[in-house]
Amino acid sequence: MLITPEPSDREAAIFAVQDLIASGGYRPGDRLPPERELIVSLGFSRNTLRKALEVLEFRGAIWRHVGKGTFVSAREPSAGLSDLSKQVSPVHMMRARLSLEPAIAREAAINASEEAVHRIHRFRKMAQEASDWDQYETQDDAFHRSVAEATGNVLLLALFDQLNMVRRAVAWNAVVRKTDRPPRDHTSFSEHDQIASAIEARDPAVAHSAMRAHLGSVSARLFGEL
Repeated sequence: MLITPEPSDREAAIFAVQDLIASGGYRPGDRLPPERELIVSLGFSRNTLRKALEVLEFRGAIWRHVGKGTFVSAREPSAGLSDLSKQVSPVHMMRARLSLEPAIAREAAINASEEAVHRIHRFRKMAQEASDWDQYETQDDAFHRSVAEATGNVLLLALFDQLNMVRRAVAWNAVVRKTDRPPRDHTSFSEHDQIASAIEARDPAVAHSAMRAHLGSVSARLFGEL
């Protein structure tokens, strides 16, 4: 029986990055080496390192800017989201997703550019082609974020990112996997297809219902009926 992700690897990577910051003389605002260099110097896989960086960003120790890199935070780590995650159950987390993400899918269907639709389909396909659960979760996360990006609304995207950080903290050890990779008939595949197709068709009502049905299916599969 597989449990993903492995907390021991993640925690070791977190400590390694923290030690690099402390021993390397990095100051607030300094940029850390690129991921490819950290993978080699710290000896962790790409996925393990990324999960560690996500946790450190969640804690407020670093911040990341797409296309620019990872930076040491210039502020004291905030306990807000960390404390919140300790008060949120998987059921509360899924209810929050059911409240926000269908509305995001609806806005994506109204506002998505052709490039945004292409990006949604690309991550949908990459999730289907994942060779293991770790890769699937990475691509599934990217698929859902690409839907939020497609809204063209930076506030909705920020809300999605905040909720997603809490989701990672709440559900980190809650998912037990019994296979090495998602089965070919994994229900999320067809559900992703329906979401992507509705957004491409510019059908906000169907996009909303497809996302809600997908999250309901995920919740039932992982945590039971809400």
